[in-house]
Amino acid sequence: MNFTTSVPLQKSNFPMNYNSKIVSLGSCFAENMAEKFEYFKFQNDVNPFGIIFNPVSIEKLIHRAVHKIEFTEGDVFFHNETWHCFEVHSDLNDFSNELLLTNLNRLLHQFRIQLEEASHIIITLGTSWVYRNKASNEIVANCHKVPQSQFDKELLSIETIQQSIQNSVKLIQSINPNSAFVFTISPVRHIKDGFVENQRSKSHLIAALQSLLSEARLLGSEYFPSYEIMMDELRDYRFYANDLLHPSQSAIDFIWIKFFEHHVSESEFTLMNQVCEIQRALQHRPFNPNSESHQKFLSNLNQKIQKLQEQLPFIHFN
Repeated sequence: MNFTTSVPLQKSNFPMNYNSKIVSLGSCFAENMAEKFEYFKFQNDVNPFGIIFNPVSIEKLIHRAVHKIEFTEGDVFFHNETWHCFEVHSDLNDFSNELLLTNLNRLLHQFRIQLEEASHIIITLGTSWVYRNKASNEIVANCHKVPQSQFDKELLSIETIQQSIQNSVKLIQSINPNSAFVFTISPVRHIKDGFVENQRSKSHLIAALQSLLSEARLLGSEYFPSYEIMMDELRDYRFYANDLLHPSQSAIDFIWIKFFEHHVSESEFTLMNQVCEIQRALQHRPFNPNSESHQKFLSNLNQKIQKLQEQLPFIHFN
C-alpha cells in the first residue's frame, strides 16, 4: 500500500558535475539547496546580495551586473541608525554608507564574473507579492522595516513574471550563451500574505514558468518541482519546521536527493559518496584525541582527502 504520491521526474538534459560552476539565486530555499552543494563540495555561489524572493528584484540585480551599473549614493538610505539598499537583503546593511557602497559594488563585480563563468544558473522563486516604493515607484527586494505606509503591495501578473524571467535569461545569455538554467518554486509558505493569497502567489509563479517552458521560450532551461514535491509527496506537517511554514531538515534532505538523482550526472555519485564519508569523519569526536587508534584514523582521513584533492584541486575541507 502506498501512503504518498510520487511526483514524476525526468533526468536533466544538462546534468551537473564537479567541474560545473553553479550560481544559485532566489528565496531562502535556494540557500537550503546551496548548503547541500557546499556539503558535497560542488563549485557553488549563492545569493551574493542575500535572499531575494521575487523575480523582478532578481532581474534588477542581474541587469546591474550585466550592464556594470554600479551602486551610487542615490541607491542607499539611512534608517534606524543603519544604511540600507532597497535592492538587497538586510544582511548587507552597514553603519557606514561608504562601506555599504564599497561592499555592494565589490559584490556586483564578483556577481558579473560568476554569471560569465556559470555552467548552471538555479533560480528559486518565492513569491509574486511585491512592495512598490511610493516615492520611487520601484519594486523593492526588501522593505528594511521602513513604515508600511511608504509602500504599495501588489501581486505580479503572470505576464509580468514571464517577461521578468525572460529578461533575466536573455541578460545572462548575452554574456554567457552556454549556461543552462534550472527554475524551481520555493516550497516555503508565505502565510503572512494570507492563506488564499499565498496560493495565488505560487500559482502565478507556476503558471508563468510552465507557460514559458511549454512554449520553449526559455531555451536551455528546465523545471525542478520543489514546491510540488513538498505539496504532494510530503503532504504532512511532520515535514515542516516548528514554524509550520518552512520545510524541515528531513524535507530538505528528501528534496535534495530527488534533485541530485535527476540533475547531477550519475558519474559523480561515487565522488559524492567519498565526500560524504570524509564529511562524516570530520564530525567524529574521539574519546582520547592522543590515542594511537585516533592518530591512525586521522592519517587515513588525510590520505582520503589528499587523494580526492588530486582529482578535484578546488575542494577544501574545514
